[in-house]
Amino acid sequence: MGEAKQLVCGRCTQAFSPLELRNLCSCGGPLLVEYDLDAIRSSWGRERISPIASMWRYEPVLPASLEEAVTLGEGWTPLLRTPSLGENVWVKDEGTNPTGSFKARGMSAAVTMARKLGAEKLAAPSAGNAGGALAAYAARAGLEAHVFMPSDVPQANFVECMANGASVTLVNGLISDCGRLVSEQKEKNGWFEVSTLKEPYRIEGKKTMGYEIAEQFEWQLPDAILYPCGGGVGLIGMWKAFGEMERLGWIGSKRPKMIAVQAAGCAPIVRAFESGAETSEPWANAHTVASGLRVPKALGDFLVLRAIRASGGTAIAADDQEALDGSLAFARAEGIFGAPETGACIAALAHLFDPGFLERNAKIVVFNTGSGLKYLEAFATRFSRRAASEQDKLGGLITPR
Repeated sequence: MGEAKQLVCGRCTQAFSPLELRNLCSCGGPLLVEYDLDAIRSSWGRERISPIASMWRYEPVLPASLEEAVTLGEGWTPLLRTPSLGENVWVKDEGTNPTGSFKARGMSAAVTMARKLGAEKLAAPSAGNAGGALAAYAARAGLEAHVFMPSDVPQANFVECMANGASVTLVNGLISDCGRLVSEQKEKNGWFEVSTLKEPYRIEGKKTMGYEIAEQFEWQLPDAILYPCGGGVGLIGMWKAFGEMERLGWIGSKRPKMIAVQAAGCAPIVRAFESGAETSEPWANAHTVASGLRVPKALGDFLVLRAIRASGGTAIAADDQEALDGSLAFARAEGIFGAPETGACIAALAHLFDPGFLERNAKIVVFNTGSGLKYLEAFATRFSRRAASEQDKLGGLITPR
């Protein structure tokens, strides 16, 4: 159980063997993993899902077996009803993952396959959480990790990488500049690159969020999903998962509205969606406190835009003040201290209710992609500018119980 059939380019559909280390297609497109779903359907059903409390409960539709997995117990995160956000709004709390964010899922799968296929040294650019996850899973696997991060990365992410034994290079620039340095140095240093969408398996880890939502809702998908979108791997992965589950006979053809949430200071997907473009243009002078959203150009932007449009969803941006206020208001109301990326989703939700794009009684899932503890500098600065007596102003984004 747990083996890919082939890798297929998401852009040109060229197929490759999954039995060798590979980054992108020859056309530059990202590679997606395909399985023999007909064979899997005949031997595995919903009633045979493993009881283990991790993403590896879905082993038959993952690229490696549980015995091969490099795991720290990632996945099977809480899906919590949050009345303060709306009548039927739920939060998928990815901040409970190892390393404190959803990046643990993707790196578990990527590091597992890199080790299985013979890699010994791994490298990636990171806005923060992916680097911490790579460092942790590489340490677990006994592999080298080389992480390139913007010099203004949150301190928690830098310390996490160092503590887990990674080699860290701080770059005076954005994640795109970090990615360029990895590409320039990987061949001479013998690194296998595990950047977002530049290897096939981080999507496979992230797609398990879609399987979990379906299972936790007893195989009835929600009406909408709000997802903070930097590189967009989680959104792409969940869309892939929904297609796989339909092929397996586990769900029907109904899909949630997929809603990509970005930062006002870096919103290439929003701009492309609004203009009707199939791909995005690089965002100049990208800036936001939500470091995971500071991605000027996503490699898989065309896949994100396809999913949004096919689902009847949308793309929307929130500014930094809205994102920080959203996170803090949510923490006060629900006891879940989420990242600024989560706050952006909470702010976006309010905007989507007002014009009626989302019905007030719709079943909606908002993703908390990481713990707010990873962003203490951003939140501490916010508090230092506000007297304690003014904090009641934070209540505007939510409804008190």
